[in-house]
Amino acid sequence: MNDTVTIKVFEVVGGGVCVASSDGQKVHDQIAAALKASRAVDLSFANVKSLTSAFLNAAIGQLYGDFSEQKIRANLSVSAMAPEDIALLKRVVETAKQYFKDPNRVNRIVGETLHE
Repeated sequence: MNDTVTIKVFEVVGGGVCVASSDGQKVHDQIAAALKASRAVDLSFANVKSLTSAFLNAAIGQLYGDFSEQKIRANLSVSAMAPEDIALLKRVVETAKQYFKDPNRVNRIVGETLHE
């Protein structure tokens, strides 16, 4: 990767409350564009006060459907994130990796569970 772009979540979302998946999608689109342009990304959570898994799934989780885990690990870093949010991010990433490894299996299990 050539250079690093810093994406400030607070600025993309327009505030410190990051709960909506639609806001996460805005962040995702910026990350994905940078990665496709062979740029590394520093995702800054400075001034973010509230964060949900729905936001993180949209912003980061779905990257695992677009890029390899190796590319994401090598080129996406997170900064200024609260420790409890780091734990949430780790859970989101693990879930995303499992899902994108075999999405049909996951969808089948969910479908079977809902019909029981």
